Amino acid sequence: MKYRMIKCIVLVVGLSINMNAQSHYPGQHEGKLKLDDTKNVKVVGFNLEDVRLLDSPFKDNMMLESNWILSIDAKRLLHSFKTNAGVFTALEGGYLAVNKLGGWESLDCDLRGHSTGHILSGLALLYAATGENKYKIKSDSLVTGLLEVQKALNQNGYLSAFPQNLIDRAIAGKSVWAPWYTQHKLFSGLMDQYLYCDSNPALEIVKGMADWAYEKLKPLTDEERKRMLKNEFGGMNDSFYTLYEITGDSKYKFLAEFFYHEEALDQLLDKVDNLNKKHANTYIPKLIGISRDYELEGGTKNREIPEFFWNTVVNHHTFITGSNSDKEKFFEPDHLSEHLSGYTGESCNVYNMLKLTRHLYGYDPQIKYVDFYEKALYNHILGQQDPKKGMIAYFLPMKPGAYKVYSTPENSFWCCVGSGFENQAKYGEFIYYHDTGLYVNLFIPSELKWKEKGVTIKQETSFPNVGSTKLTFSSTSPVSMPINIRYPSWAANAEVKVNEKKQLIKAKPGNYIVLYRKWNNGDTIEVSFNMTIKVIPTSDNPNIAAITYGPIVLAGAMGTEGMIEPAPYSNPKIYNDYYTYDYHIPSNLSNQLNFDAKKLEKSIVKKNDTSLEFKIKGADNILKPIYDIHRERYVIYWNLSK
Repeated sequence: MKYRMIKCIVLVVGLSINMNAQSHYPGQHEGKLKLDDTKNVKVVGFNLEDVRLLDSPFKDNMMLESNWILSIDAKRLLHSFKTNAGVFTALEGGYLAVNKLGGWESLDCDLRGHSTGHILSGLALLYAATGENKYKIKSDSLVTGLLEVQKALNQNGYLSAFPQNLIDRAIAGKSVWAPWYTQHKLFSGLMDQYLYCDSNPALEIVKGMADWAYEKLKPLTDEERKRMLKNEFGGMNDSFYTLYEITGDSKYKFLAEFFYHEEALDQLLDKVDNLNKKHANTYIPKLIGISRDYELEGGTKNREIPEFFWNTVVNHHTFITGSNSDKEKFFEPDHLSEHLSGYTGESCNVYNMLKLTRHLYGYDPQIKYVDFYEKALYNHILGQQDPKKGMIAYFLPMKPGAYKVYSTPENSFWCCVGSGFENQAKYGEFIYYHDTGLYVNLFIPSELKWKEKGVTIKQETSFPNVGSTKLTFSSTSPVSMPINIRYPSWAANAEVKVNEKKQLIKAKPGNYIVLYRKWNNGDTIEVSFNMTIKVIPTSDNPNIAAITYGPIVLAGAMGTEGMIEPAPYSNPKIYNDYYTYDYHIPSNLSNQLNFDAKKLEKSIVKKNDTSLEFKIKGADNILKPIYDIHRERYVIYWNLSK
């Protein structure tokens, strides 16, 4: 069977908005911002608190993350901060009483403290996404502890888990592992606590940190500034623009502009792809910061640079899964087949590309942004969390016969573990957008409350397993507005019914289906899409290809032969084994298929109507969504007959 109908029942239920939650995106946090960030955008997202996930793999992931994030003792997360400040109380039992974290949170790691920043963001997102007070209680305990450390340090507002000399080393151009990157996570986490959890102490902490940074950096020469920016600094420009927006204080705008990295960005303005061999996750946050500048200040270059970067990465540096990089670095454009290694697809890169995509979509709501977001969300983010323990995979390996290698609860705390604390908490942020009307972007079980319009929309769907989605529209009074439903580029055709009556569709794939009318309580919309099997060759080698079903990447499930403990987990006895991990791929494991692309496409059949499991005729391979393959080997890219 080559395709399946995707049936979306959209029942019009009710719409409304309260703009006071959702970090770093235009049109959010009403009452908490001194500056307007909506003058340069066309559409805005709903607050995370206005969208509730219903039962689905997305909600399952969120609950897994919730269990882990709540299980990590606040004392352990604060330990490195208190060590740096020399703050221990008798009640805490002193230094030896704390079970110290390992990996990137160990006391001998320059990045210590970054996870606490991510966890502050993750807890804030969970609080917004669920409304459950347990996340705010834990957040408050962390904020209180950090305030204590900041006061004990008594260094003009400086706060970190490491001493200032790491920052000094970055300024001097000496060897050090990304102290500003770690500061960015802390800045973001504290501002998220203010924006989502109404924590005024968090805002006061971060203002103190920024005031310290202003006094530290303002005296630097331009030469010293450029030298410092050669060291990875994450999204410090994003953080300072956000703080500038919250406070209106021009000091923070100065700091945001201070982190503009000419060496990396100016060539992008000239439309030069300069990404080869560059560390991908060092680059992407710089573009997010520039996007924030565009939202606040405008400026042609502030829009052109991120747009060129996005198009370049997505069209020339991205695997079929929506992920990019090999050993964390970009490579030559369109050379995908040469980089099918065990260290491809860093999860942090996808996390940041999705952030950038949201900003660009707000300026120009094109379907290409949503198609990419959906591809990366389903094929990378959804599948990077271990369904048994909630641990996170650093990479999504493209190497045939590899498997996802997960972090450990005590001895990893990689950057991708940190971004994972946020990824799994904010699945509701891109499903719906709005201007005067509603945009339905993703087919994820959820309920939207649009308070301004007095409407609630409940979307029930098993997409993509059984292609049906049901939106129930309820309101206390009629609402006149357009509803824009994404017509995905992957869809072969579509059928729309309003209140069971078939509608004439003029839109083509890659656009929105626009339905304008007066919507009443109980109105329904049904949308059906055809999903087809496709074989997608790499741009540099037509004989190496991946298989998709609609937006979903289908991978060959290859079993567990040769997987020896601690697989599928990182080895806790080897510090940072993610670059040296040996997959022990059996010599007889093959990704060879004796088909050409057209014959293969016609030879893939669905095993049943209730799940996405496929069989290749004449071969032993079972194909499943890559997001659903865990704890076993897989093949994403196949060698085809010439």
